This record gives sequence, C-alpha cells and structure tokens, in this order.
Amino acid sequence: MPDKTAPFTYPEVGATRTTMPGGYHRFRLRQPIGHGRDLFDRAETHILEYGIQKGSGVFQSADTETAQPGTALTVFLGIGRLGITAPCRVVYVLDEPDRRGFAYGTLPGHPEIGEELFAVEYDPTDDTVYGLVTAFSKPGTWYVRLGGPVVRLIQRWFAHRYLNTLPTNG
Repeated sequence: MPDKTAPFTYPEVGATRTTMPGGYHRFRLRQPIGHGRDLFDRAETHILEYGIQKGSGVFQSADTETAQPGTALTVFLGIGRLGITAPCRVVYVLDEPDRRGFAYGTLPGHPEIGEELFAVEYDPTDDTVYGLVTAFSKPGTWYVRLGGPVVRLIQRWFAHRYLNTLPTNG
C-alpha cells in the first residue's frame, strides 16, 4: 500500500476539476453510455467502488472500499506478471448534481506524473449519461519518456477500456 503521507509528484493537485495545466499531455474522453438517472446512479456507484480499475484489470489494492479523499491505492500497469505497481492517492471525490466520480494523483514510484479523473455526467436536457476520463500527465521515468507516442496510444486504449466497464442501458 502506498505511503499515505507521501507527497504527490506534481504541484497542480486537483487541476482535473478545473483547468488542466500546461506542460503536460492532456487527454479527455467523453462518450455516451445510455440514458436516465438510474443509469447515472449505477455508473456513479461503479466508479466510486473502483469498478473502472477492477473491470479493466489494473486494480491492485485500496485502503477504503469506496473512493474517498486521501485513499491510497495501487494499480498494476503491465501484461501478465510483467509490469509495475503504480501508487496513487485519491485527490477529490466529485459530488455534483449532474457529475460524480473521483480523481487520483500519482505518488513517488508511479511511472508517470499527473492526475486522472473518472466520472459520469448526466445531461438533463436530453437524459443522456456520459462516461468521462480526463487526465494530464508526463513521463516520470526514462522508459515512459522513451515510449513517447506508444505510451499515449496505450493511455487512449485504457481510457476506452475504462469506459467500456461502465453499466449501460442501450
């Protein structure tokens, strides 16, 4: 389990909530998953219980059952037994009437530097529910820097995989 007192590896903690900072690769994927408040509520529960990470196979451990500010968690980035345990900590939980989810930030030992938001959004004008992954990051290790564009492709692939774990109704 990551050290709960370890500092985040970047100064812009919480920036996925507002304006993402310059100097990072910025990424946003938003896609519709269906319609209705019931779906919005189910997707919120899925996200807060680390369902995105569990469903995509990267979840390793967390010190709380649901995402809460300060929760220490680890994800496993790799294939099979080859990979890296990446420490993170929940920065904030998003709890707005039409947006719910959480963001975590990288801690020392994570191969990247930055923050990622996993959320669900409800559009009351047409009842559509959207899954959302937003992130800013830059290499934290030589091998991520060396991976360059391939790492970005993998990040996009994972974002789609994350959103594909969300419940749907259509």
